[in-house]
Amino acid sequence: MNDLMIYCQGVSKNYRKGKTVITPLEKLDLEVPRGEFLALMGPSGSGKTTLLNLLSGIDSPSEGSLVIAGVELAGLARRDLTKWRAKHVGYIFQLYHLVPVLSAFENVELPLLLSPMSRSERRERVTSVLDLVGLGDRMHHTPSELSGGQEQRVAIARALVADPPLLVADEPTGDLDRESASHILNLLQQLSKEHGKTIVMVTHDPRAAESASRTLHLEKGRLLETV
Repeated sequence: MNDLMIYCQGVSKNYRKGKTVITPLEKLDLEVPRGEFLALMGPSGSGKTTLLNLLSGIDSPSEGSLVIAGVELAGLARRDLTKWRAKHVGYIFQLYHLVPVLSAFENVELPLLLSPMSRSERRERVTSVLDLVGLGDRMHHTPSELSGGQEQRVAIARALVADPPLLVADEPTGDLDRESASHILNLLQQLSKEHGKTIVMVTHDPRAAESASRTLHLEKGRLLETV
């Protein structure tokens, strides 16, 4: 399993709503090699976001084995999950979630403020990832001074700044025009192919899914088709 970033075996997730038990994921098996760019597709309510939350350590499985980057997440206490997530996972959101009053540099720096890094080390790391996403010349601009595509690149830089091996992206191009979306997808491909990042992307857009190296389809909590 050393060549796998993600190993799921028999993973289920149950929620209780009153007297009803809801099961968005049921007995799911999944293997994702290190460095793969995987797209997840499926209708609303199929379990895609639930799976992303499990893979990113935001939530824990109700049953089954879930090993990410060599660590068994099932059964980890919430505090341990939080520590693990900060080191191993970068989360890219559809709507960016940038702080409006902070510059691009300051937004990207946020995840490092509680780290033991010195100020100069943080500056070097932040500058490096902003250069990587093509925004080295816009680092002092606030979100209102950036286009949607540039804001998403800031969000990707923020996800990258702690150098996690796994990136999870929830509809990262869903709020962008076609040209901006193409730039973001090319960047994700670059991060996978050239920098060895494992990427799991949820999308409703077949064109976006074509950028991934593999596409899996979820329906009612089960993987039904592999392309």
